[in-house]
Amino acid sequence: MQSHILSIILFTPLVGAILLLFVPKENKDAIRWIANIFALGGFLISLPLVPWFWAQRFEPGFKFVEGSANNWIPSIGAGYVLGIDGISFLLIMLTTLLGWISILSSWTAIENRVKEYYIWFLVLQTGMLGVFMALDFFLFFVFWEAMLVPMYLLIGIWGGPRKLYAAIKFFLYTLAGSVLMLLGILFLYFHHQHVTGVYTFSLEALYQTAPRIYTDYGPYAATLLFLSFFFAFAIKVPMFPFHTWLPDAHVEAPTAGSVILAGVLLKMGTYGFIRFSLPFFPDVLTHGRVRFWVMALSVIAILYGALVSLMQKDMKKLVAYSSVSHLGFCTLGIFALSPLGLSGSVLQQINHGISTGALFLIVGILYERRHTREIAEYGGISNVMPVYATITMIMFLSSMGLPLLNGFVGEFSILQGTFMEKDIAGHPGWFWVAWSVPGVILAAAYLLWLYQRVFFGTVTNPKNEKLHDLTPREVATFVPLLIMAFWIGLYPKPFFQILEQPVNHTVAMVRPDYPQPATATNAAAQPPAAMTPAAMEMPPMHPTSASPAANSAKKGKK
Repeated sequence: MQSHILSIILFTPLVGAILLLFVPKENKDAIRWIANIFALGGFLISLPLVPWFWAQRFEPGFKFVEGSANNWIPSIGAGYVLGIDGISFLLIMLTTLLGWISILSSWTAIENRVKEYYIWFLVLQTGMLGVFMALDFFLFFVFWEAMLVPMYLLIGIWGGPRKLYAAIKFFLYTLAGSVLMLLGILFLYFHHQHVTGVYTFSLEALYQTAPRIYTDYGPYAATLLFLSFFFAFAIKVPMFPFHTWLPDAHVEAPTAGSVILAGVLLKMGTYGFIRFSLPFFPDVLTHGRVRFWVMALSVIAILYGALVSLMQKDMKKLVAYSSVSHLGFCTLGIFALSPLGLSGSVLQQINHGISTGALFLIVGILYERRHTREIAEYGGISNVMPVYATITMIMFLSSMGLPLLNGFVGEFSILQGTFMEKDIAGHPGWFWVAWSVPGVILAAAYLLWLYQRVFFGTVTNPKNEKLHDLTPREVATFVPLLIMAFWIGLYPKPFFQILEQPVNHTVAMVRPDYPQPATATNAAAQPPAAMTPAAMEMPPMHPTSASPAANSAKKGKK
């Protein structure tokens, strides 16, 4: 089983979707039970991956690799190759968890075309998992496009009043980025053949030849190629100014669609930056002008998303714009190009999935009871829904980065990793941190103000007087998220250990001469007061951790 664990995890939701095809659409309860069983089964099947991966967490390279290069469509060099490292491992576990929670939260929310809804949701789950597992660029692109259609249909069929507008906008934005990425993939594909004489989409093979584009074709061509990938991933994140599809998609999507969109789909953009943009284009990303703009766009997203959230009258739109701000921190950590910043970014991606996924569930529960998301319609909700108010407060504090909860650890690591950089595009690291920190304050402002207007005071609207508190099923959707929020906040060390090897390896590919701590774990897990001058010394990375791509990039520079 261990040798095929990734394929089993990948296709479990798809098996559930195929089984639902044979269930009569009138039997809604059976459809719901089957969908929930397969969603929960997908999460439970992924749990053995935790101890198996933990035992190999410090070993180099991808783990649980299945298949081989060019074994799927040999005529074009495409292969069915799956594998994971610490980064994709955490994202896969987040996907299986949120997939189950999303489907469980849909039990009473979806009444029309129930069969089609659960089939498309399970297909979407398979597409998302495939993106994080694929080690073949052709296979990756198939999964990247495959999850577009289910999300489009979930918004367009089961969404709100402006669902078609939101769905088409989401589809066109993402498709535009995908077309540019496809052109970039083909360029890498033919360049690899020009260098080696072999046609292949193998990711590990392309890692060796892609950095040579800078020396073979010059900085102009390499920058254009970098932009073809950058636009695709920036739209998916979404970074400013490519974010305009996100609020519409979130507001019109059903609750479960918003949870999975914020929790998982947005992470595909940040994952793409880490997995492809950084190792493929090290010389472009370390160029001062390029690095300045990607850092500047990250800071703008942090501040812009937070300021716009303050002005919202719709709770769901407020949470949607908060995602723009939070993911600005994630891209800031990525483009800081330091081990601690990159580790913090990946952890913050997990934190965002937990916290913001919970926030969309919170908004969806009120919407199911009152069919409105207008903040002005509420007030004094804590008097009639105390359990709901308590859970909401915990997740709000988690989202704003309160110490001892998950959001603080990720944001602190990103800011520390950025601050420690002496020069980022001609500015010291503290310059970028100084511009980013107001985003933390603004997050507290818009979340606490929202909580005060919705939950505090007396019940002023008679329609809210008889609202019933959370049901056991609704509590069950929050319990795993609460556990993860406290676990990461109180004891993040295991997560940093899981990320240590792939993060150090990625930084070595981008900046081969970058001095780093012996372990990213120690620097991230200790509070700043415990960091002595001796602990701040950064011995050079062990030579074996540098990849062939890093070495070729280094030779190109010479």
